[in-house]
Amino acid sequence: MGELGGERERACDAAGVRRFGPASVRALPGWAVWVTPGLLTLVVTLAGIGHAQPWRDELATWSAATRPLSDLARMTRTIDAATGPYYLLMHGWTAIAGTSPTALRLPSALAMAVAAALTARLGAVLVGRRAGLLAGLLFAVLPVTSRYGQEARPYALATLLAVLATLLLVEALRRPTWRRWAGYAAAVAALGLLHLVALTLLAAHAVVVLLTAAHGPAGVVDRPGQSRAQMPDASRPRRRHLWRSTQPRDRARVEHQGCHDAPQTPTAFHPATRSNAGGTPRVSPHPGSREHGTDAPEAEPQNVTGEARETLAGWLLALVPAVVLVTPLALVARGQRGRQLDWVDPARLPDLAALPGALAQSGVVGGFVLALAALGVARLGRRALLPAAAVLLPVLLMFAAGTMVPLWVTRYLVFTVPFACVLAGAALAAARVTPAPARTPATATPAEATPAEPAPAEATPAGPARTATPAAAGRTAAPTEAEQGPTSPRGRVAAGIAVVVLAGLLGLPDQAALRRTHEWPRSAPVDYAGAAGIIRAGQRPGDAIVYSPRDGWLFPDLGMAYHLGSRLPRDVLVVRDQRQDASLWAVECDDPARCLAGVDRVWLVVTGRRADPLAAVPGAKGDALRAGYTVRQVWPRPGITVALLVR
Repeated sequence: MGELGGERERACDAAGVRRFGPASVRALPGWAVWVTPGLLTLVVTLAGIGHAQPWRDELATWSAATRPLSDLARMTRTIDAATGPYYLLMHGWTAIAGTSPTALRLPSALAMAVAAALTARLGAVLVGRRAGLLAGLLFAVLPVTSRYGQEARPYALATLLAVLATLLLVEALRRPTWRRWAGYAAAVAALGLLHLVALTLLAAHAVVVLLTAAHGPAGVVDRPGQSRAQMPDASRPRRRHLWRSTQPRDRARVEHQGCHDAPQTPTAFHPATRSNAGGTPRVSPHPGSREHGTDAPEAEPQNVTGEARETLAGWLLALVPAVVLVTPLALVARGQRGRQLDWVDPARLPDLAALPGALAQSGVVGGFVLALAALGVARLGRRALLPAAAVLLPVLLMFAAGTMVPLWVTRYLVFTVPFACVLAGAALAAARVTPAPARTPATATPAEATPAEPAPAEATPAGPARTATPAAAGRTAAPTEAEQGPTSPRGRVAAGIAVVVLAGLLGLPDQAALRRTHEWPRSAPVDYAGAAGIIRAGQRPGDAIVYSPRDGWLFPDLGMAYHLGSRLPRDVLVVRDQRQDASLWAVECDDPARCLAGVDRVWLVVTGRRADPLAAVPGAKGDALRAGYTVRQVWPRPGITVALLVR
């Protein structure tokens, strides 16, 4: 099958002699195209995975995942129900691997590595091997991949499932079987359970399914370089399945005539017809048509309506498990929205403009990927529909909803990044190192001069169809200059990899910054570990600890509990901790002065940098502290302040 940008496959002449050496990516085993990006992503995400201390969202994961299952179930009925399935997964993981930063983040790193591999696979299926490889490599070096591959939150798993569901959908639309639809159903259900917002991806899937049902797979999910007119007659909709002829049993009658190790192009399955000009058999651009004076019989009647119904029915049935499993979760999460997202502002138009940089975790890299994706859309044409819709429709749906309800959070859209990389990979696959050198008329051929789609195939009496060029008879077994030069497949791969390396270099400052802190913006980190270290070094038996504020989203109490563990001073004001309250916040006593009676030393932990931490404590708690204690010493840390109070 053809590659974007004209990557040639191996071909053999009528005598079975291979004419060209394999293209650089074609020479790789199929598994190498997706294993390479996966391994690179794993190496990148594991680098420094434990350096940044857990931030507030990861502290919430730690708090929820380490509770008994009964307490976890009660918590999800009051807060964070949408993340409940992920907490359940992490509950089992932490019981085995522990709760260190590296252990908490390792599932996300593994998920991002698999997501990169599946991104490469999806790009290879939709565009071609070269584009798929470059898409996966680009995804591996993006700062966003490291950012959420090093975070104990569900976004990396959701990204993996989004790409997996899309890949399974493509396979199910090409060769519909109940196993493929069942795999797609399982992936969609898991996606909804781990990340409700990611189900906006189904809007893109719906568009592709409807177009495939109406017009067949041509230009939507067909194989690279294969239009509907080029589809083999045996695979047209008159059969039970649109793509049956891609099965090995249908290829056997063609392969035995030519060289067995040569990849077969879709046109190799076309019935040979004769032109008006002579007796050389050739392939009609429309099998079974009467154009060009062919005498081939007309195609059998096509049951297009039946195929459309089967496609729609298969897709709708595959959504049933997701509806059954996700609907109750969505209803509970809807009731918690006011408390869960009270910190989110309504979406505005400037938020859309800032989305590429915020999503990529780097303004320059976000703009770079956006430009490449736009070039990929222009390059692919109709074949860009699926990846482009998988990026645009979730963003537009989220933005529209975010203008009415507080829902616009850029990290919720991380699952769209691989599809942007597929589009960018299509653009990179057509990149050139330098302009092609001028050729003399005696050496240049149309196939060498134009790196476009493969030329029409010709069927030979002694073997399968082969690519026809004016100079085909004069070729030798050695690779031509075009196959070795900057516009050859090998040269295009080198140019694409060079652009990927450039993207990685542009993102290096952000890669380094996100390994120091996961807070956003990174200029406002919260040093929970530093504050805990101060308390650990100076505490005495009988000391107490007090937090302010206690009802916010910075979770100073969870930060101290995570880093101090069993050495945490007594939380003297708490009457119901997070587990007992079935939430992420503890409940304090109504009379702080009474609860503080008999305590001589208090460690006060206040969010933000405070020159006078006592003055920052509001209400009755602040009054009781100011009336009974004086400040012995203050330790300001980034985003948090520790003070020792004594009577």
